[in-house]
Amino acid sequence: MTKRINRETISHPKTLIVPVQTPHNPADNIQTYFDEFTHLVTSNNIPFDLCQEIRLRMIDTTTFFTQGKLEELAQLVQKEQVELVIISEPLSVQQERNIATLFRCNIIDRTTLILRIFEQHAISAEGKLQVQLALLQHQKSRLAGRGIHLGQQSGYVGTRGPGETQKERDMQHIEHLMLKIRRDLARMDQTRATQRKRRMTTAIPLFCLIGYTNAGKSSILNALTQSDVLVQNKLFSTLDTTTRELYINHKKVGLISDTVGFIQNIPHQLIEAFKSTLHELKYATLLLHVVDSTNPNWQLHVSLVNAMITELTIDKPMIYLFNKSDMLSVEERNNLITKLPPGQVSFLTSTYTQEGLDEVRQYLAAWTAEHHPKLHQASFEDDTSIDDTSA
Repeated sequence: MTKRINRETISHPKTLIVPVQTPHNPADNIQTYFDEFTHLVTSNNIPFDLCQEIRLRMIDTTTFFTQGKLEELAQLVQKEQVELVIISEPLSVQQERNIATLFRCNIIDRTTLILRIFEQHAISAEGKLQVQLALLQHQKSRLAGRGIHLGQQSGYVGTRGPGETQKERDMQHIEHLMLKIRRDLARMDQTRATQRKRRMTTAIPLFCLIGYTNAGKSSILNALTQSDVLVQNKLFSTLDTTTRELYINHKKVGLISDTVGFIQNIPHQLIEAFKSTLHELKYATLLLHVVDSTNPNWQLHVSLVNAMITELTIDKPMIYLFNKSDMLSVEERNNLITKLPPGQVSFLTSTYTQEGLDEVRQYLAAWTAEHHPKLHQASFEDDTSIDDTSA
């Protein structure tokens, strides 16, 4: 059933969003996944007019949608004169091209949607370069499939057509830009390594907040450090790593960093581009895994984040902060408690009611005392090597 969105008259392309449930989607609550996709669209500041939910039993390798669903969508696009279709799943170059040809309109898939959000939210010079690199990698993959749309016949056997030549020029230009960005990122990484070395010589503990996007990591950072880091109800509102000093009982016990959030089906280009930043987690003393306890798919989110940490070959102690506990009913709270990760230190937290935050502070203070018993307060007071906003 097609849902129509009541909006004020705004000058924008008539847009259809298509949340899709596939056999490969492990979400227990598919509606929550659909809501997350809608949140991705709104976080991208894209108004939409129609919503058509689709459930697929199989994926077609050439058009993504099965023939029946494809025809159904094509009729809707034609009838409603849709100019832009946004699909909740990542598409291959061939799938995107074939759908665009049939629908005769622009297509945006999950990968492009997330890349655009990252492009809007990057603030630091390094963060912007990382996003640019990811965008160029995505553009390069799309460019590889453009040749059939360009004239490649020059009329002579054994010669290359003008379309192919233009594609090669574009490819070379993209590769040149990517090489330059990688060199710039390498220089920034060296600066970060120098800052890290200074921090490690004074043995300052580093606590890193990790978790699924919009779980409340920035809110936790603000609550623990009395900071004012930007907090928004948008996906990927934090892209640039922010580090603050952590004081407990008026004593500095270390540094705490907020990191970029993860999401299901995150584009591979972004993982590659942000690897150098995420590898900073290898130097953490302790990982604080923040979980949105109100999301029905929180167990999937936990497994996705942990899988990413494993892929990055990061092996660090971890505790769990099940955030937004003030929004849970008594039944939901009791149900959550029965499903907490076995054998793991876990806290129920709320930055609204302050629930659990004192317990977290006490745990971090005890952790520091146990693992850094010879640490002198003077070493903290003298340190000034805080990397405030390095993405």
